[in-house]
Amino acid sequence: MSKADRLAAVLDSFLGVSAEAEAAAVVSADGLPMASALPPHVEEDRLAAMSAALLTLGERAAEGLGRGDLGQVFVEGADGYVVLMAAGPHAVLVVITSKRAKIGLALFEMRRAAAQISDVMAESVELPMQTAEPAPVSPAEAVINTTMGEAAPTPPPAAPEERAPESSEAPFATWQ
Repeated sequence: MSKADRLAAVLDSFLGVSAEAEAAAVVSADGLPMASALPPHVEEDRLAAMSAALLTLGERAAEGLGRGDLGQVFVEGADGYVVLMAAGPHAVLVVITSKRAKIGLALFEMRRAAAQISDVMAESVELPMQTAEPAPVSPAEAVINTTMGEAAPTPPPAAPEERAPESSEAPFATWQ
């Protein structure tokens, strides 16, 4: 199961236990969508960008006013709430609820989901090891390395230069 699938599963589980939540998304701290469960009228990219802006402002306010690390951003509108919660150092859980939502219960479930998202994001993906071949050393670098006291690796053989035949019509020789 891919990381995106696991994030989507966490969101689905959250929405299953939090009846008042209308939508949820996981976005990166820089405003890019990672997973979402949104109604058709909510644009994923727009929600992610707005969330990053709110998160940045919230962090600046909390730190600038001596309140420590940001815990959550809570926006109350006439028709409901938007809550952002950090889900580890690289992700943010965004939840949109109705006005009738039991906010305490929604926040409790969000903390559980945020911890699960943080765990998913912390899982490392093993990348295949790449063995880097040493870069070829030019003849000039070999001379410099020798004069600097370093062992001079053998430069690769130079490719033979080919010239186009010179003709009286061309003002100069053409290199190929």
